Amino acid sequence: MTGARPLNRRLRHLAAAMTIGAASVLASAPAFARGPDGIADIAEKVIDAVVNISTSQTVEAKGGGGGGAMPQMPPGSPFEEFFDDFFKNRRGPGGGKGGENNREFQPRKTSSLGSGFIIDTSGIVVTNNHVIADADEINVILNDGTKIKAELVGVDKKTDLAVLKFKPTKPLTAVKFGDSDKLRLGEWVIAIGNPFSLGGSVTAGIVSARNRDISQGPYDNYIQTDASINRGNSGGPLFNLEGEVVGVNTLIISPTGGSIGLGFAVPSKTVSVVVDQLQKFGELRRGWLGVRIQQVTDEIAESLNIKPPRGALVAGVDDKGPAKPAGIEPGDVVIRFDGKDIKDPKDLSRVVADTAVGKDVDVVVIRKGNEETRKVKLGRLEDNDKAKEAAAKTKDDPAEKPVTQKALGLDLAALSKDLRTKYKIKDSVKGVVITGVDNASGGAERLTAGDVIVEVAQEAVTNPADVKKRVDQVKKDGKKSVLLMVVNGEGEVRFVALGVQ
Repeated sequence: MTGARPLNRRLRHLAAAMTIGAASVLASAPAFARGPDGIADIAEKVIDAVVNISTSQTVEAKGGGGGGAMPQMPPGSPFEEFFDDFFKNRRGPGGGKGGENNREFQPRKTSSLGSGFIIDTSGIVVTNNHVIADADEINVILNDGTKIKAELVGVDKKTDLAVLKFKPTKPLTAVKFGDSDKLRLGEWVIAIGNPFSLGGSVTAGIVSARNRDISQGPYDNYIQTDASINRGNSGGPLFNLEGEVVGVNTLIISPTGGSIGLGFAVPSKTVSVVVDQLQKFGELRRGWLGVRIQQVTDEIAESLNIKPPRGALVAGVDDKGPAKPAGIEPGDVVIRFDGKDIKDPKDLSRVVADTAVGKDVDVVVIRKGNEETRKVKLGRLEDNDKAKEAAAKTKDDPAEKPVTQKALGLDLAALSKDLRTKYKIKDSVKGVVITGVDNASGGAERLTAGDVIVEVAQEAVTNPADVKKRVDQVKKDGKKSVLLMVVNGEGEVRFVALGVQ
């Protein structure tokens, strides 16, 4: 069975530790208070719009002689039940008659179950991508048991959403999206789905948190709820007390695969945009600014005189992206985009992605302490970017020993042909190369030999003396840290703030 996906191992271990540590508290806690009276009425109103999603897939089994160890499949994977059965119950070599053993290694069908909900009476269904991923056949099972074959309209892997369609054989009940931005902490919500193949299960709980980033994707802003969500609930709706869908149940944190009160749903504000585009285009057309961004740490904020720390620091600008002609530069801090405040890089990623391609937007940046507004015509994000391979390191024997100077716990040298060759630094990269890092310095974990310092305190440097001069000036100005613009051999930019006191 597929279902609400357990999170990665690190989070599962954390959940286990938290569960054990809280066991005595839970044991002595009083019974939960009774929920609002309207839950039964809401469930009765929307239950027929919630469906089960049944999928099947052909899996090619591979023989292995004497029978190897069982593969470690992810909990809740559509293959988990298949492999449990296959490896635990198969006969060993020679144990069958007339080719029975050979049949054990033939392709087999495996099935899985999840949840979904109808948003249009013409037969449009929303679910999770991981519920239907790689399926050969998808079926929608209505609340009355009617089973109808469905077709895939489109998927978005980054938000784990999918849209299906089927031809209804009778009038359908559909539900509408509510405004997830209006949810308040402690507000009651209702989850309906197909946990452990028990279709039409209703659970209730509260909104435990909003805009939760659990490092599962680039646009994380989950609703956290303690409403019981288990395997099979994936793709099912999370309702408010108006009977509106405010989220799609997607993930759980659990050491066992069962609910411990830590469930996560994709908010309806995100879902509605994705679903609309999948219906129109069969794919996502996200906005693209064309910048690489990083967190504005306390040290960086102090260096740039940004109080309080906020925004997204531009670490690089794509030469072919929309930000370049608009005049956005590395070192700018984006604090507002299209009228929306930007608190951190995740905020910028989400708001840019949700903005229409081709729209002209105002981008407010802080540059050298001053606010500036840049007009940007948004481009379209392409999903086929290839990961860049790390440059191979050459031998550590340069033709001649460079003259170095020390500052900030760094060994610094002017760029030379030999150093470019040694560290694979492109000719287009200009600045001062780091040839060594003191293990006791602030840069020990953030800088490495071969990095090139391009700017110190937003001023270009070309030799080690320039670096020392700028650092000394920062000290005289009474600042606690200095901001370095650093590039690697490939020219990828990032910013690092180091203490100067």
